[in-house]
Amino acid sequence: MDASDLRMFEAVARLGGIGRAAAELNTVQSNVTARIQALEHDLGCTLFDRHSRGVTLTEAGTRLLPYAAEVADVLARARRAVLDDGTPRGPLVIGSLETTAGLRLPPVLAAFSQACPAVDLTLRTGTTAESIADVLARRLEGAFVAGPVDHPDLLQTVVFREELVLVTAFALRRLPDLRQVAGLRTLVLRVGCSYRQRLETVLATRGILDVRCQEFGSLDAILGCIGAGMGVTLLPRGVVAAAQREGRVAVHPLPEAEAMVDTLFVRRRDVRMTRALAAFLHHVQAAETVSAAAA
Repeated sequence: MDASDLRMFEAVARLGGIGRAAAELNTVQSNVTARIQALEHDLGCTLFDRHSRGVTLTEAGTRLLPYAAEVADVLARARRAVLDDGTPRGPLVIGSLETTAGLRLPPVLAAFSQACPAVDLTLRTGTTAESIADVLARRLEGAFVAGPVDHPDLLQTVVFREELVLVTAFALRRLPDLRQVAGLRTLVLRVGCSYRQRLETVLATRGILDVRCQEFGSLDAILGCIGAGMGVTLLPRGVVAAAQREGRVAVHPLPEAEAMVDTLFVRRRDVRMTRALAAFLHHVQAAETVSAAAA
């Protein structure tokens, strides 16, 4: 068993077929088949069940897969480290909250792309829970998430501080006692969104429990439905500023202890920071310094 065998095994498992793996690895099916059979012979067990639609992992194959993926990741990171000679270049995959991507990152991305044209930056939006899981699984080099975060394998840096506000329809410019609102609904992003969890806490401290919750796939959809009077939500003030100015929604401040939240950048403790990531974080810090000075 060697790294090449494990690479082929991982590709077959991930893609679900010998032919698809051969195409990705730029080789012929017979070569992949022979290497998988040799690996099974070496280990003394069957790794795949073959069927007309492709292959599926056996229990032994399922146990082997995480190690194969880890070996592939180590080799990829070793190659990147060797080639990381000082000039930021290559792929850089970053995760972000949708609110952070829309509110804070556009000037950062523009400046970074101009300064580091050899970096192929990918930005993936998701909830705090999703992004943390992807960083831990090494699918992201790092991510912007809502604090607090407590995980022994993660390094974290506070990069932004946001004020969260309750958002309602414009007709509710004077926030009523929400306990008296018939059929109160919260309009939120999917499970794993930290603002959703905080909203539930804000309502619970006011004795509002068992509120009907409606999930949406985007902030635009949430703000549109809030404006139509469907319910309430909790978002950073900056995200809803335009909708508030246009008279589409009303914004209600919260006590500081409930309102203020840190946006963190998290990355794995055991992964070397690439030049590309270091340059990106430099641009994040520079943009925040400019923003703080302007404020």
